[in-house]
Amino acid sequence: MVRALESLARRVLAPAPVLFLARLALCGAYLQGALVKAFDFDGALAEMAHFGLAPALPFALAVIALELVAPLMILTGRGRWLGALALAGFTLLATVLANRFWELPPGEARFFMANSFFEHLGLAGAFILVGRDDLLHHRHGARHD
Repeated sequence: MVRALESLARRVLAPAPVLFLARLALCGAYLQGALVKAFDFDGALAEMAHFGLAPALPFALAVIALELVAPLMILTGRGRWLGALALAGFTLLATVLANRFWELPPGEARFFMANSFFEHLGLAGAFILVGRDDLLHHRHGARHD
């Protein structure tokens, strides 16, 4: 029974379109975030200032660039490992900066911020797995699924 389920899972999960959609789902929030920041640049500057990142302009530009370029690297397979590890590092830094739940008093706000913190740790872990998979299983310089 387990072997039959494993065989079915391989047939369902292995096709390139499924892998692309999974990577797109993983990268979607970053692409959306970059576009929102790009089209509401004043909001992006305000966000950088809110988190104490100064001067806000270069930080906003860097975040937009990272949130656009790294997902495209992952989705196209060009430098996938590098894009994935860049987003893992960015996500870890951003979640420590933005989701400091340990500074809040016990209660609903702390609960929700802690959930967001640990969800983002999971995202960073997923990007590390994408980078690891790319480094261990694919030739670099060639396009692949």
